[in-house]
Amino acid sequence: MTVTTLRGRSLAPDLARGFMLLAIALAHAPVFVSGSPGVLDGVAAFLDHLLAHNQARPMFVFLFGYALGQLAYRHHTRGGDWVSLRKLLRRRSLWLIVIGFVHGVLVPLDIVAVYGLTLLVLAPLVRARDSVLCWTAALTLVPAALVVSAPIMLAFAGAVDIAGAGMMPSDLGSHLLSGLQTWPLKTVLGTIDIVPGMLLGIWAARRRILDEPERHRTLLRRVAVICLGVALVGRLPGALLMAGAWMPAVPSAVVLAHTLTGYAGGIGLAALIGLVATRAERARRTTSAGHGPFTTALAALGQRSLTFYLFQSVVFLLLFYPFTLDLGDDLGFAAALGIAVAIWAVSVLLADWMRRVGHRGPLEVLLRRLTYRRSGRRSSVAP
Repeated sequence: MTVTTLRGRSLAPDLARGFMLLAIALAHAPVFVSGSPGVLDGVAAFLDHLLAHNQARPMFVFLFGYALGQLAYRHHTRGGDWVSLRKLLRRRSLWLIVIGFVHGVLVPLDIVAVYGLTLLVLAPLVRARDSVLCWTAALTLVPAALVVSAPIMLAFAGAVDIAGAGMMPSDLGSHLLSGLQTWPLKTVLGTIDIVPGMLLGIWAARRRILDEPERHRTLLRRVAVICLGVALVGRLPGALLMAGAWMPAVPSAVVLAHTLTGYAGGIGLAALIGLVATRAERARRTTSAGHGPFTTALAALGQRSLTFYLFQSVVFLLLFYPFTLDLGDDLGFAAALGIAVAIWAVSVLLADWMRRVGHRGPLEVLLRRLTYRRSGRRSSVAP
């Protein structure tokens, strides 16, 4: 049985995207602060590195791949062929790069352009055999983890300094110039990180694992237990290291394990939310009423994930940069996590208000119009 929300949308992917935005906010907010650490900040850093850091991104990437699989499935069920799908994916990827460029120059945490470039280069894999998807994901996993881990590994080796909030450009012009200079390299290197999760997401979408979680409940339960267990064990040493509570003999190995098992954690979180969606649907059928208000609001946020991902960046820009409110030097890790939760909570409320008044996400509307301007078709898949 397919678990759906309004207009036939599947509930689980939207819930996963809504929760994912919380994880993304928790992972990003501490990047901007450099206040004096205390005991509470150390505890907050430990929990963040255990549960969000380098785990939110793999979940984000997996859901991006899942959305591509959904798009391809719906395109073919409407009678579309591969040639038309390839053109559609090319347009989508190019516009993601444009949106991501604007975003990445303003805030150096962009993943939208990385999605676009990866899709532009690897679009043929959307129709590749399952074995090709799985083997490519497996072979690129370690290189992807190395790309993500390299800056931290080099920092612990004393080879580089990682710029924090105190080293952000002091004026808007210097900030934009810095963004223009670093954006190309960050985007190109970021594509390597995208490949494993994206391909596994496409594979999962072909089986409609999150679209029909009731049918795949046993698989989802196993994936959630195994992957989250692996992530907890593999990331615990890294969380202690990056919270400053422990210094191992070989920190680089700990950092790499933290990143590698984060991929498992991201997929495990998606599976867990699939199980939550099945329970929400069973409760809805039992009471003969709609989904609860929080479930409905969280799904509304997931349907507008691109809009509110960029909304987070705008708020970070206003709060933390030297040429705006410049709060980064005054706040520590714990305060940053509190701000992240507050931004997410406001996002949930705004998304639910948009649902009630009938407004779709403006970035979702824009991307659909740009993507489908020639084919005249519309997709209900959130990017």
